[in-house]
Amino acid sequence: METQNNGRILVAELVGTLVLMLGGPGVAIFSFDYVGVAGVAVGFGLSLAIMAYVIGPISGCHINPAVTLGMFLAKKVNGPHAVFAVIGQLVGAIAGGAIILGIASGRDDFERGSFAANLWSGPYFGVGAAIVTEVILTALLVMVVLFTTTRKFAPGFGGLVAGFTLTLIHLIAIPIDRTSVNPARSIGTALFAETSTGALEQLWVFIVFPVVGAVVGVVLFLILDDTRLEDTLLAEVPGLDDVRDALDKIADEAVDAVEDAVD
Repeated sequence: METQNNGRILVAELVGTLVLMLGGPGVAIFSFDYVGVAGVAVGFGLSLAIMAYVIGPISGCHINPAVTLGMFLAKKVNGPHAVFAVIGQLVGAIAGGAIILGIASGRDDFERGSFAANLWSGPYFGVGAAIVTEVILTALLVMVVLFTTTRKFAPGFGGLVAGFTLTLIHLIAIPIDRTSVNPARSIGTALFAETSTGALEQLWVFIVFPVVGAVVGVVLFLILDDTRLEDTLLAEVPGLDDVRDALDKIADEAVDAVEDAVD
């Protein structure tokens, strides 16, 4: 078995997250007037899809701490892998934000403003909507990524499916809160936004609730897949196995009821 190279994992996730920053917030800052919401969504999706095939064999191409958490909880990666991946993601996101600022500053009429940071105030949908959105859509992303790692998934298509999923997520959520589902992306823009926009004050929503969504995504994956709860770190959560057994019982009874009705 090949020895895990944590340094390469860190650098791969750094590079991948930097590219995501350029392809996502970068497109929003440089090109929004030309491509609009749909163009920004595609920028995020293309960035993830491309990097999945470039750095996927090295680090798995999480480029998102929430995805890394989901993979860790599902025991798809070990602790050192997760730690070095998240470090690379955070450094890559901040470096990406700095590069975007450096490029954008070359335009005479450039105003930093909110710098494509995630926000729930002002013209957006409010903190409650942002929380629900971040939990549900991060859960979707993590669930999809986990399914791409199963043996039943068509080989070679994981990067495309993950990229399409991220595109869809941004088409849904950009008008709501500018779409996070990725704490690193949120940190990498909030740090460079004007303080008056409230981006830093609102950043906690886009760190906490994607993390919550990652856990929900793992649970959904376990409900839909035949992976056993005992094969994940969630097996150590007290009472979760009882909840799993109760859900299984309810599902079996529902199937029996439908079969009896059909007969």
